[in-house]
Amino acid sequence: MFKLIKLNYVRSCIHIPNNSYASPSGIISLGKSKKKLGKGGPVLEKSEIPVETDAKKLVNFVCGSNILKEGQDIEIKPDSEYPDWLWNLNIDGPVPLQKLDPNSKQYWLRVRKLAMRRNNLLNKLKRF
Repeated sequence: MFKLIKLNYVRSCIHIPNNSYASPSGIISLGKSKKKLGKGGPVLEKSEIPVETDAKKLVNFVCGSNILKEGQDIEIKPDSEYPDWLWNLNIDGPVPLQKLDPNSKQYWLRVRKLAMRRNNLLNKLKRF
């Protein structure tokens, strides 16, 4: 009798979880039954943006500059109506370090950036 009371007491103290709450009708499913959608949810279809093919419109207008539903794109003006500095912009990429003036702030910022890149590369090559 003592053993029976002790056994019932132990069973009441130990909680054995029932894992059937997460599966339908108490049946635990084995394997993946549903297709995963990913972290972002369902993938949306990409929308195609229409491309302008009219040569006259491409030459005379800045295509895509009108963001409103009504109206038209900005018309391109003659070169004399634009400021002079516009034609002197650097479009070839960054100026090499040798062509920069060592007394300028831009030079020293570039030196710092290159030193940081070199230091990060050396730290990546370390074994420990």
